[in-house]
Amino acid sequence: MCGITGWVDWEKDLSQERATIEAMTQTLTRRGPDDEGYWLSPRVAFGHRRLCVVDPAGGRQPMTRELGGHAYTLIYNGELYNTEDLRRELLVRGHAFHSHSDTEVLLASYIEWGSECVRKLNGIFAFAVWNEREQSLFLARDRMGVKPLFYARRGSSFLFGSELKALLAHPAVEPVLSREGIAEIFALGPARTPGHGVFHDVFELRPGCHLTVTRERFAIKRYWQVESRPHTDDAERTAKTVRELLIDSIQRQLVADVPVATLLSGGLDSSAITAIAAEAFRREGRGPLHTYSIDYVDNDRHFQANAFQPNADAPYVQRVSSFFGTVHHAIEFDTPELVDALRTATYARDLPGMADVDASLYLFCREIKKETTVVLSGECADEVFGGYPWFHREELLHARTFPWSRAIEQRAAWLSPELREWVKPEEYAAQRYEETLDEVPHLPGESPLEARRREMFYLNLTWFMNTLLDRKDRMSMAASLEARVPFCDHRLVEYVWNIPWSLKMWGSREKGILRKALEGIVPDDVLYRKKSPYPKTHNPAYTEATRSWLLEILDDSSSPLHRLIDTAAVRRLALADAKASDVPFFGQLMSTPQLFAYLAQMDVWMRVYHVTIRS
Repeated sequence: MCGITGWVDWEKDLSQERATIEAMTQTLTRRGPDDEGYWLSPRVAFGHRRLCVVDPAGGRQPMTRELGGHAYTLIYNGELYNTEDLRRELLVRGHAFHSHSDTEVLLASYIEWGSECVRKLNGIFAFAVWNEREQSLFLARDRMGVKPLFYARRGSSFLFGSELKALLAHPAVEPVLSREGIAEIFALGPARTPGHGVFHDVFELRPGCHLTVTRERFAIKRYWQVESRPHTDDAERTAKTVRELLIDSIQRQLVADVPVATLLSGGLDSSAITAIAAEAFRREGRGPLHTYSIDYVDNDRHFQANAFQPNADAPYVQRVSSFFGTVHHAIEFDTPELVDALRTATYARDLPGMADVDASLYLFCREIKKETTVVLSGECADEVFGGYPWFHREELLHARTFPWSRAIEQRAAWLSPELREWVKPEEYAAQRYEETLDEVPHLPGESPLEARRREMFYLNLTWFMNTLLDRKDRMSMAASLEARVPFCDHRLVEYVWNIPWSLKMWGSREKGILRKALEGIVPDDVLYRKKSPYPKTHNPAYTEATRSWLLEILDDSSSPLHRLIDTAAVRRLALADAKASDVPFFGQLMSTPQLFAYLAQMDVWMRVYHVTIRS
């Protein structure tokens, strides 16, 4: 993986702007600690930070190639999993290659097929190509949004980067919140409206889209989205297809010139990846697979089962590791380092985020990076197959709002009365929800209930999944670790999208068709284990630490948070019993202690980024 950033300007000579593009690029050093590269011309400046995973010598960027006397220059963040398929096709078409890197194959693909090249790619990517003859910039992002790409337009300039911090390093982009940005933070956060960058007039290219910029033209095109059609396969054929697609996805994603491992929670998704990866390692003579799990000091003493987290992971982790003969690494963190990492997690995301859910993942990735460079992770299976409680519980399925963020009135009450009146967070959330429903590709003739489930899947694929992918990308990249997500393979997503609910729930179990597909691959006791989310700390010391931090902020009259919140209301919240409600304010894991941390992260963010508010 890498970090990319660039600047196109139709009036200024950018060949004289190396200092600025270097400043933008250096913000992305953690995404690519192994190498850096620059390319400047009168109209364009590109910067690249590289994390070497495939072909360290042959994949240097920015990369320029010529065809017929016309030059094309590429910067790229991601991995292609069908590199060799594309290489063979391009060789037949007359292209020659000087390396075995996917970077060179991607650039040749663009030269050969232009904007249509994205339809041929299987992978996770965000990239930019400058076409010297046409004086045009082409940017594209992968179908599921695994890799980020932000942009801003300022006068004659167009700016882009892998993270918001790269844009903010340019003097034309300021950390300003308008009404919309405040609503994003208070009504929706840590989710973001697809395509929005929170800061004023800063945007993110949506997943499955590409963008063309010339002096006269700025055009975004959506090249991919799920399509609804009747599913005609029976249960046996459906399970077989799911199995084949998943195995192929995982095997493709094991390719690297550096160590590869898997994350293992003992749940269905990570166990499936571990099982298939371990078998591939054995077959290819790559030695035992290394696996990694996360837990917290004394979590076994403090764990209490609830509807969102029914059982502990540790026994299942050991079961899977032993069964497949992996070299397992159990990593534990204590409360003080978890609280300290909340600040680092804020810098990594450039926004207040998922509190300790982010911070713990950063710490986890930092430890893994000491021994490996690439990990495969089980994210996105619940969005694709319908594993979350809101797919199953009637009151959540039919909630006329985002089901992972139902407490909108409570969230709105955090704002000062003046800002609440101006921002109208309840109306803002409702507007974004309805806009998303308008995008759903319905299937004619579906029952109202099946149509509602399709809406729920679309909401999850475009919103909740992107929040978790943001988390995975920023926290892993902050530790210079590449995280791959096999359940995000677009072929698998396209197929499962149209499987009817009765088949998805095969055997009357959540993700039942996935369980059926994995029979004989994953041990039965793990295969039929009740779903449990990413592990979080249950230590009451964490609650007290975040409460104390928030109270210190509320007592500090210089805190920028006071400009936004109803201080008295937040103070009452901080002093109330943290166990009064088990209902998360976001997702499955973010309840009262995480709320304290989210508001504390907001204070850090506003101070460090010098955030201002514009009416």
